[in-house]
Amino acid sequence: MKFSIILSILSVIFSCQTAQISLRNGDLLFVGNSSGNLSKAIDEVTKTEKSTNFSHIALVEKSGNEIWILHAAPENGSERISLDEFKNYAKKDSSEIVIYRIKKEFKPDFENAISQSKTMLGKPYNFTYILSDTAYYCSDFVYNSFEKDSIFEMNPMTFKNPQTNEFHPTWILFYQKQNLEIPEGEPGCNPNGMAASEKLELIGILK
Repeated sequence: MKFSIILSILSVIFSCQTAQISLRNGDLLFVGNSSGNLSKAIDEVTKTEKSTNFSHIALVEKSGNEIWILHAAPENGSERISLDEFKNYAKKDSSEIVIYRIKKEFKPDFENAISQSKTMLGKPYNFTYILSDTAYYCSDFVYNSFEKDSIFEMNPMTFKNPQTNEFHPTWILFYQKQNLEIPEGEPGCNPNGMAASEKLELIGILK
């Protein structure tokens, strides 16, 4: 709730300034929860005390005057697309894009992170959310990009509704269709957990 209020205030503050926000190499773009059932299910079981509502994360590559986005998405797997394409990806569900930046004191090697992310391009999306080196999901893609610098951590995954401590119905059906057991407790990462990292700073809302 508090985070939602902060974002609302930022929306007003940045309404006249957003055009001046300059994306940097290695910035992280977080996409708000969309109308899709899977997106909502991801958000509902991964909320943190910061009350963010993110279901997707991507990495910014700035090459001269061009801005590219590297991410893993259900539609095309791991890919490198233009900023405009990414905006269209997010805004088809009227989802907000929020910019975060890794703090300088953690000395991230952005060039290495982007080079590492490019080794994953062309791989399919990991619909099992079980760690693999042949398929990736969005936060796993970003985690691996910065693994050398230990920016993010893997934590035990949960697919349970925090209110009831019961498995979320969407996840039950999701894994039944794949004939897999729900990987409760297996290592993983998610956009809300990454946004809550003390290593990141909130920059603003992308327009």
